[in-house]
Amino acid sequence: METPGAPRESAPALQVRALAGLKEIGAEAWDACATSAETLRGGDETHNPFVSHAFLSALEDSGCVSRKTGWLPLHISLERDGDLLGVAPCYLKSHSQGEYVFDHGWADAYERAGGAYYPKLQASVPFSPVTGPRFLIAPGADPDVATAGLIAGLRALRDQAGASSIHVTFMQEAEWERAGAAGFLKRTDQQFHWLNAGYASFDGFLEALASRKRKSIRRERRDALSQGITVERLTGSEITEAHWDAFFAFYTDTGARKWGRPYLNRRFFSLLSERMAERVLLIMARRGGRYIAGAINLVGDVALYGRNWGCIEDHPFLHFEVCYYQAIDFAIARGLKRVEAGAQGEHKLARGYRPVLMRSAHDIADPGLRKAVADYLRRERAHVNALVGEFDSLTPFKRET
Repeated sequence: METPGAPRESAPALQVRALAGLKEIGAEAWDACATSAETLRGGDETHNPFVSHAFLSALEDSGCVSRKTGWLPLHISLERDGDLLGVAPCYLKSHSQGEYVFDHGWADAYERAGGAYYPKLQASVPFSPVTGPRFLIAPGADPDVATAGLIAGLRALRDQAGASSIHVTFMQEAEWERAGAAGFLKRTDQQFHWLNAGYASFDGFLEALASRKRKSIRRERRDALSQGITVERLTGSEITEAHWDAFFAFYTDTGARKWGRPYLNRRFFSLLSERMAERVLLIMARRGGRYIAGAINLVGDVALYGRNWGCIEDHPFLHFEVCYYQAIDFAIARGLKRVEAGAQGEHKLARGYRPVLMRSAHDIADPGLRKAVADYLRRERAHVNALVGEFDSLTPFKRET
């Protein structure tokens, strides 16, 4: 299938283009949109590393996203009289893998009814269940006009590409509301985040927990390192290619056992270090003179984002130490507001992580499928809201009496 060309003008004086990769737009122009006040209104993160040109271009240049992997880049660019108004990361997808917002049931039902669910458009950050801006607005542009133009561009591209639907996932709440007002179906899910209440130290955080939970976490941290294991936190130029070699072995071994085929290749991690090393935190566990486990995190201005973990030796509680407790330690030391620990994992509750809503929006062309999905999402939203309330009552924090 040939890469679709640019959609026609969506409105007078507005021009929409589909970019076949980030090489078609400069890093300065893209990042100005990603970090503008217009993009970030309603959120607290002033630099979300996942929507940066450096991160997204590393995915493209390493071949992790491509026609071959089923993630064909087709980013949306909105202009007026040659001035950039906004951009949106977007991909033409031939499957539903690597998204963390699950629509496999929708695809199966539609195809059993004789429809073709793929290709579809995915406006998101590949392989990254992290909330962030999806409609990136240029500094000084009207957010409502730019968002409407980007949505019109997505819909035009969907029609031109023969896609069944548009899926904008892990959105900021304000743009989720704007998408809903534009006719997108609104979806919610939940994750677990650790929230920094101004703790001066890890012990300060523990003091906010019930006694039994506090003792349990201290025991887990002690037991995790009881076999002579030490932990290193590495950032920036401290991370070498040897570290990436070791981490990639963990990542591929664990990924192959969990998912069958890991999404990220070795070159991606080298490009990450080349382009945004200061935004990378690599937590590595060592035993007997060799690394045995590790976790990669990205560092925003206000949050730490935990992403991938792997190991080649199994030790009780080591996963919790490397992925959760070390992340909390780092966030407290840096004065970050929260740690986002990725998708799923009710076990995070007992470690001081709280339930938080995630948001996505979906625009489905077929009226029959749209109606069925809308009915499903109404019930799902009610279930998610109830689940968040239930989880919130199970956190380990001290209860007021």
